[in-house]
Amino acid sequence: MGKRDKKDEAPPPGPFNNPFAALSAQRDALPSGPPPPPPREKPEPKGPARAVVRMERKGRGGKEVTVVEQLGLPAAQLDTWLKALKGGLGCGGVVEEDALVLQGDQRERLPALLEARGVRKVIVG
Repeated sequence: MGKRDKKDEAPPPGPFNNPFAALSAQRDALPSGPPPPPPREKPEPKGPARAVVRMERKGRGGKEVTVVEQLGLPAAQLDTWLKALKGGLGCGGVVEEDALVLQGDQRERLPALLEARGVRKVIVG
């Protein structure tokens, strides 16, 4: 005797009690749901009026860092911005007083990310 294939078996004979069989016939009689809401335009992200981006090397053991200053954001929002910028740039960073300090020279890539977050004017120095 060998193994029996369950794929070749027919369904068991006799009545099968499906409690939802009668409901499937009434599906077309159901009222349609509410219409989908119209698509809303995304408001322009509001952010600081300007940001100053510069590169520093002094006092850091010869390591290059990019400093973002003059954002004028509260401390809690600075942490949120720092996390987003670190993720977008793939680098480390820290908040020092009211400035964001990112590891490495990020002056070329950073302005696009800041403008996407709503900064209206980015000054690279």
